[in-house]
Order: sequence, then C-alpha cells, then structure tokens
Amino acid sequence: MSGALLEEEWANVGLTVLSSDEDRTLVLFSSSEELGEFRRKLNAYGQGTPGGQKNPSYAAFIANVEAIAEVSPRDRIGVRAREAGLVEADDFRSGEIYVLDIELWDLGHRALRERKLDDIARYADARGAEELDRHIGPNITMLRLRCDGAVARTLLNVEEIAEVDLPPEPDLVTGNLIDLTLGELPERSEVDDELPLIGVIDSGVNDHPLIEDIIAGAIAVPETLGTADEWGHGTFVGGMATFGDLRAQLSQGSLIRYARLCSAKVVDNHGCFPNARLVPRLMREAITRLHEEFGCRIFVIALGDRKKLIEGTKVGPWAQTLDELVRELDIVIIVSAGNHSPRGGGRIEEAVTEYPRYLLEPGNRLCEPAGGMNIVTVGALAHGNGLGPQANDDVDLRPITEANEPSPFSRVGPGARGAIKPDFTDIGGTLIYNGRAIELQGGEAWPEAGAMSLYYRPIDRLFATYSGTSYAAPLVAFKASQILARFPDASANLVRVLLASSSNPPEEAVRRLAPLGDKAALDVCGHGLVDVERAVFSDDARVILYAEDDLAVDHFAVYQIPIPEAFQTERGRRTIRISLAYDPPVRHSRLDYNGISMGFRLIRGCTPDLIFEHFRQRTSDEGPFPKVENRFNCDLTPSSTLREKSSLQTASVVFSRDIQNYGDTYYLVVRCAGGWAGDTGHQAFAVTVEISHEAEVQLYERLRQRTRVRV
Repeated sequence: MSGALLEEEWANVGLTVLSSDEDRTLVLFSSSEELGEFRRKLNAYGQGTPGGQKNPSYAAFIANVEAIAEVSPRDRIGVRAREAGLVEADDFRSGEIYVLDIELWDLGHRALRERKLDDIARYADARGAEELDRHIGPNITMLRLRCDGAVARTLLNVEEIAEVDLPPEPDLVTGNLIDLTLGELPERSEVDDELPLIGVIDSGVNDHPLIEDIIAGAIAVPETLGTADEWGHGTFVGGMATFGDLRAQLSQGSLIRYARLCSAKVVDNHGCFPNARLVPRLMREAITRLHEEFGCRIFVIALGDRKKLIEGTKVGPWAQTLDELVRELDIVIIVSAGNHSPRGGGRIEEAVTEYPRYLLEPGNRLCEPAGGMNIVTVGALAHGNGLGPQANDDVDLRPITEANEPSPFSRVGPGARGAIKPDFTDIGGTLIYNGRAIELQGGEAWPEAGAMSLYYRPIDRLFATYSGTSYAAPLVAFKASQILARFPDASANLVRVLLASSSNPPEEAVRRLAPLGDKAALDVCGHGLVDVERAVFSDDARVILYAEDDLAVDHFAVYQIPIPEAFQTERGRRTIRISLAYDPPVRHSRLDYNGISMGFRLIRGCTPDLIFEHFRQRTSDEGPFPKVENRFNCDLTPSSTLREKSSLQTASVVFSRDIQNYGDTYYLVVRCAGGWAGDTGHQAFAVTVEISHEAEVQLYERLRQRTRVRV
C-alpha cells in the first residue's frame, strides 16, 4: 500500500488483515476463493471516471494498492534468519541441521490452528525432524523444530505458515551481573563534592554500600514517614540517577558515580501517599526543602497517578504545581510517563501480536503529572528482547520488542494543550510473554528483561532488575546532571534546551512505529533519546551556538546566524537545528494552560530591516506589514503549529543542494506572545542553533572566527 492501510475496507470486501509490516505490506486472508466483492470494486475502478465524479469509483481504496502478489517462500523467512544470511529458501542447506521457530497465521479458532500444527508436526516427524516445543494460545500458534535444511525449504511453501525463523537470542549478561558480590565489583570512583545533586522524590534512598558516601542528605514529608526506603523503589531510581547505565558499566569493568544524591521520602512503605497531605502541597514542600537545604537543581519524580489520565488538553493540580516550581526555583524536574499493562485476561497474547498498535490507544495516554508543560517527561525504550537462557529451550517465552523499540508498557502523549510529550525516551526495560504462565513478565521475573540498578536491601543482594518508565526517568536526570556539571551556572532552560538539541528518536523505534502514521513517533518517543556527548560538546563538523536571554511580552529578538561558505556549497546533507526552552506561568483551570507562548522562525536571503518591519507591531495608520516571501523562510520540521504547543521545542531543516544564493548570514527570530499572563513583564528562555555537515567539513573554526556567541 502507498496510503492508509484501510483495514476496515478490506473487511468490507471479505478479506482479513493477517499482518501489516513496516514497509506498508499487508498479508490478507480470504475464506472465499471467489473474492466477489473485491473483484467488483476492482472492475468499477477500472472503468474510469464516471460522469459527474472527479475520480474513478473506489479510488480512495484501490488507488493506494501498489501491487498484489502471493506470499512467497522468501516472505516467510524471519528477520533473525535473514540477518544470519538465510535470505532465500535455497540458503537452507540439505545436510545441515537448524533449530527453527515456526509460527502459523491466526486463521481462526483454536481447534483449527491446533489441527494445522499437528499436520505440520507429523509431516516434519516423517522427514526426520524433532519437535522440541509447541505453544497454542488465543492468538499465537508456534512450533519449535530441529530439522534438516531440506525440511525447512519445504515448510517455507506451506500456506498456513506465517514465519520460519531462528529462535530469539537470549541476553546472557544480566543474569551473571545480578549475582555479583561486593568483593567481586570493580573499585568505586571517588566523587567530587562539586558534582551536581539529583533530588529523588520517592520512597527514600537507603545507605547502599555503592552510594552511601554520596548521599548529601535525606528528608521525609511528612517526617512521620521516616527516611528509610522499605518499598525499594527510591533506592533503585537513585542508583540509576548516579550511575546511568549500570549494566553497561559493570560489563566494562567500571563503577563510576557521576552525580550525588539527596532524597525526599513522600510515599509510605507500600508506595502510597500519606492520606493527611494533598499531593501538590507534598511536592512543593519536598522540592523546596531539597532546593533550599542542599542546593539541589535537578529532581526526578518516578511516581504517577495512573487513575488520572490526560483528558483532551487539560492536566491536574499536581502537574501545575511542578510546572510552577520549575519557573519559581529555576530547576529541572524530570518525571516518568507512567506505565500501562498492554493487555490482560483472554487478550494477553495481543501484547505480542498487536504491538505497537496498542501504544496509541486512548487508555494508554499519559497519567498525572506527566502531561505538565515545564517539566521533562520521559517514556521508556527496550534495551533488547528481554529473553534469558531459558528461551533456548522454551518456545512459550515470546519477545515483544527488540533493542531501542518502545517499551510495551510506556504511556504516550500528547500533553497539555496537545504539547509534544513525552519530551524524551530512555531505557526502561521490556516485557516478555510467558505462554506457560499466561503472563506478561518484566525484569522482576527475568533479569534480562529489566533495567538494572541497586537493590534496597543490600544485605540480601546488591542489584535488582525492574521494568518501567520509572527507570527511564532517572537516566535522563543523569544526563541532565552531566550538562550541569559542564555548565554549572546554566539556567534550567539551558539544561532542557541542550537535552532537546542532542536528542533523536532511535531509528529502530521510528521504523516500528511508521505504519501507525507520521505523528506516532512524536507521541511515543517525543524528541527521542538524549546523547549527552552531543549536548555538551561541539566538534569539527557540528557546532552548537547557544544563548540565555529574556524577552518582554509581545516582543521579539533577532539573532544573526553565520553560515560558513563550506556549509553553503560542500556536497552532502547539511542540517540546521533550532531548539528553544522557556518556562511560562500556567493555570490548569484554563483551556489555554500556559499564559505566555513563544516560538521561532529561521529566515534567510533577506535584509534585517525587512525582518524587523515584518515582525514588529504596527499601528493602524502604518498599514499592513511587509511580507517575507515563503522562499526566505526555512521549512523547519516539525511545523510551528505543532511545536509551539510545547515549552520545549526543537526543529530542523536539511539542505542537500547549493544554497549560496541565500548569503552567509541567516536570522533566527524568537517571539514572545502574551496570553492571560501578558502583564508578567519578561519571559526567560534559552535557545540553541546546531549547524552540522555529514562530511568532515571544518565548521567549528570558521564559525568561531565569525561570532561572539559562546560556542
């Protein structure tokens, strides 16, 4: 298909969609060989345009069909087999033994699928194959065989078979790491007292031997809670905030603490808020105290109200309180997007078969407070398929994701007023389907499926693994702390904008979400995965210019952007990326949640006088403002309509042709527009411009010679 998948239209002509792939290929099944209704519509379309119509009959349906063909043997070869070089049926060699997972199409009721599976198993047995395992569930029907390559070639021609693939490869690393003892660990790094603090607003952080010397302080709100972490959540979150990817560190033989911690315990030993306190007041007191008593400027809140979802464009008082604190205290607050079990009961297998479609269901929207505007919201990515060594013997264990695909439990945006949310995504683990237990299981059951961090009872064991967006949020807090370490005087807006300027959705996630529409990746991944090295350093062919500034309401600023000649003329993809962060006043009772709006435009090829005359406010006597022709506007993506719903914005334009006709100076226009808070006076903001060339073109020195902006 070249257009929409139109699953309902296929059902209307008697065809069932068995699968839809990333390249917009559909596999269809018909219980009738005649295909009468489909043929009737094809014939009507082929008759041309009837009188009185603009298009042929059924054009919206048929015109999007690029080709129709039968499923061939090579179409049934799975991705793992193809990656191993088994691309065509003849690549399966006679005399060579393969262990294969065979999956049938979901052709109907269980008895029919079971009968087909029995037929295939009997045939394979007669050809000398060995059945190792099988699984027949509500939607998934699988058989694992050990067989000769000649048998595999034959099976690729069986119509009822959807896929023949090599078994998933397990992650054998985590299971070994999780059992390490203190004496087996690499030496811990020393921590400078000048390193930034990360405040963990959670269930407390215990004096674990790997972090006890870097906990600057702990409080409880209210004090009757005590500061000990008896739930285990806060210690796990704190470990990720200071170590980052602990699994990767231990695999490389290192143990480096990159930040210090302080803790505010706000939930009891069962993870519940105290009944005697309102959550907004609780949050305000906890964050304000950690800020005042310890100087903390980065906070992570991996908690949420899963019963209160973002409805339409409105958020609740919890989100508003956090947004207010960001503005009042000049701090960065990072929250998790929230978790949602994708399927349960009799539909549990759909967690595998319907992935990733269910991520965009209304019931999977962000929960409070993740929809806030000034806070940073984080969704989760899988680090792999989550399978351990047991998967070698058990076909009942089925993966849902591969590396860098969205976690199946991660909630999605948009946020307040339709803002792009989550802002970022990071590793939070995955789920696997256990057909024997008929359950979805994460890192709690399988170490390889979860994110890895510190266990709250180190006497029992040092490490644990869990799956959830709660564990993606502290990874972004960790990255924010590295930006603050590099720029200790940076405003919260600058930290946020540098996170945005260095982020991109993983290619694997974009490919997996592509069939769900152009906006799916934004709603699930936001601006993407932050690359902290790109956030804090320029290099020869990629330069970041930044500014911290403020604007009076209903005013604008114009920045000159120097464009080196090499960027204008050298062949290859060249990119300019603009990012903006500001922290407007907010009020959740209003439809227009933020009281001030900001946006930006990138203009080239015209004079500064024209730009100023175009954007400045004019009296009625002055007449209409002079227009800036469209060819002078850089076509930034995402569009201003979409990005200006957010207080954290990033957009880019890519050039591949010679652009020297537009000159060596572009102009960035940043505008501040007042709403209900128009009498506020001034609005602080931070802005970055990234100029990059895919070739090794020396941009850094050329730009530094032409600009006074800090590089």
